Amino acid sequence: MISKFSFGDPILVTGAAGDVGAIGRHLTAMLRARGHRVRALVRREDERAKGLRQLGAEVVQGDLTDLASMHRAIEGCPRIYFGMSISTAYLEAAVNIAAVARHHAVEAFVNMSQMTVTQMNISETTESPQHKLHWLAEQALSWSGLPVVTVRPTVFLEGFFLRLAAAGVRDHDELALPLGSSKTSPISAADVARAVSVILDDPAHHIGRVYNLTGFESADLDHVAAAFSAALGRTICYRDVPLSLWLDKLRELGVPAHLAKHLAVMAELHMAGRYDRMTDDLFKLIGRKPTSVYEFVKSNAAEFTRVGVPA
Repeated sequence: MISKFSFGDPILVTGAAGDVGAIGRHLTAMLRARGHRVRALVRREDERAKGLRQLGAEVVQGDLTDLASMHRAIEGCPRIYFGMSISTAYLEAAVNIAAVARHHAVEAFVNMSQMTVTQMNISETTESPQHKLHWLAEQALSWSGLPVVTVRPTVFLEGFFLRLAAAGVRDHDELALPLGSSKTSPISAADVARAVSVILDDPAHHIGRVYNLTGFESADLDHVAAAFSAALGRTICYRDVPLSLWLDKLRELGVPAHLAKHLAVMAELHMAGRYDRMTDDLFKLIGRKPTSVYEFVKSNAAEFTRVGVPA
């Protein structure tokens, strides 16, 4: 394929406003730091959209499942990053943006998937509805003829430790998760964004590749708790929570059923040893080791520290 990209062309980043994890927001900043124009797709105009403009991004409001929105977002962008939070509409969004990307003959389509898809095939997925949607989206993209690069990270440091465990660490000095004695290899969203920025900067030799990204090490939760203790300067203990009680708490907090089921399956797969995995794909892409749990906790110490106590 002859590249149509010139350095003045914008790169489309979906999910740019971000939430916990925030790959899109990190990616926007990294691409801007590389000198690229970025068109940042957001669902609504808010302070996060304002922050993207302050980074120098062109902000476009739209819905990934809406054709007109995708034409506005994609037209003039030869390179695309597609990432979306856990949602029942994920497959519709993936196929919708792929159809419009094909219409506009993009030269690179970076798809953010999940590493568990590596363990799935035509006769076996998992009990997670989100895992199946990711697997189906990968099938559709492979049929599309688009110049796809697939990125499959393992579990995110931000997801499990900021969103799901920070309160327990902060208030009770315990890492309370339903993961048994399993090992896991969590990765930083910033590291994943760094890898994607490398791909989008010069995608030609990445087209058709699948990158499975893991974190600094695969370790059990007692080891993780020890890293928390070292980073925070106080003793943090791991407490294995019964999965049923943990799910009850998620429901009390209003977590949607689709997300709760996905998290429950992730916990079950952890306990079955399915997240005890390591690759060197991240190092090959970014030329440095992944962020460790210690480094992650140290940089987010305020989130794990009670108000009034020095972080």
